Amino acid sequence: MNAIQEKTIGEFVAEDYRAAQVFKKYNIDFCCKGNRSIKEVSEKKNIDAETVFRELEAVKQNTGSETTDYKAWPIDLLADYVEKRHHRYVEEKTPTIKAFLDKLCKVHGERHPELFEITKIFNESAGDLAAHMKKEELILFPFIHKMVKAQRSGQDIAAPHFGTVENPVSMMMDEHTVEGERFAEIAELTDNYTAPADGCTTYNVTFAMLRDFEEDLHLHIHLENNILFPKAIALEKQLNKEMA
Repeated sequence: MNAIQEKTIGEFVAEDYRAAQVFKKYNIDFCCKGNRSIKEVSEKKNIDAETVFRELEAVKQNTGSETTDYKAWPIDLLADYVEKRHHRYVEEKTPTIKAFLDKLCKVHGERHPELFEITKIFNESAGDLAAHMKKEELILFPFIHKMVKAQRSGQDIAAPHFGTVENPVSMMMDEHTVEGERFAEIAELTDNYTAPADGCTTYNVTFAMLRDFEEDLHLHIHLENNILFPKAIALEKQLNKEMA
């Protein structure tokens, strides 16, 4: 039981993504702050840790639903998946959500001034995410591919200009935290993506798109923070040890 209690939230979700539903239920951040233990979070949130453990075990025992075992994937494949699936999602959905938010501000902004703040936060997030993803695509992910190639070929790998993979990883994780905080604020401003009574169809559609965007971002950050990044750091250490 001690081993289970010492596991981080991110490790639970990395082993079985269905565990994320339990953490969402208790409003526990499993992606940006996945390095905490259940005991630590439960004490801060005044939640019964044993109840959380029981629910996690129930999810694990449920063989009726399938989940993708991202942890078993080679890290170069996972990096490609994040770029093709999640980066592309952000690129495709951002312009649409921006346009819908602008329309809501024009039509409903006078009665619901919080829409302007929501739009401001989303636009800031969109700009920063675009730059963030390019850094991953042009710097971090190519180096991950180089490490995997070096491991498979048995050849040495030149030291990267950024020193160690831990440096860009640390930067990416800090930026993930900022985005997590931004969307937590958006969720609060939208009453957890619930349109007001006088909201039109566009209002409901926009909030649904924002909710889906946040959910995709949570998986995106989880895959990197809790699986891809730790594996990249471990691989670099292994290669350095073999080269020494």
